[in-house]
Amino acid sequence: MVELPSTETAAQVAVAVLALIVAWDAYWLTRQRLDVPELGNLQGGGFAWASEGVHEVVRQWGNLGSMAAMMVLPWGLLSASNTPMVYAVIWDVLLGLHLISLLVPKRYAITRTHLFADGQRYAWERLRLAKRQPKRRIMLLRKGWGVFGPLPLGGDPEALQTAKAYIAALEHVRSGTGENSAEE
Repeated sequence: MVELPSTETAAQVAVAVLALIVAWDAYWLTRQRLDVPELGNLQGGGFAWASEGVHEVVRQWGNLGSMAAMMVLPWGLLSASNTPMVYAVIWDVLLGLHLISLLVPKRYAITRTHLFADGQRYAWERLRLAKRQPKRRIMLLRKGWGVFGPLPLGGDPEALQTAKAYIAALEHVRSGTGENSAEE
């Protein structure tokens, strides 16, 4: 019979994995100013904009609810699993940091070849515009990601309208002439 690891070992692994996720996200968030140094119309075509905290709340509302549930859940299981309380506290601190990172204003950019969002670069060939668009954000889908594919973009209504126009123009060019080979 296989012996399961202790609850303390399981808690240590869970906290370590969450710490890696938080560090990974923090690294990518620090890159957004490097990847999108200026806002507005870009030289060579394209558009860059920034969101504010309220736009990120609209963009991330589902993730915020999930984070709240994940912060509460361990507390109900501590006594049943005999897990030391310190792991639940560390878990909540890490999730709190992750929650803050979700609300930090972001920088976005659209170029002929890529979308820049959340400190990462996405090739347009790997993205498509969702058929049903929410009112206060742009919803893109990452091809091949299934249910994990939504990539919402936040920003003020004017910036989102401009971004939608750029995306529509890019889709028109790509569908009309094939792959766009222009440089960024």
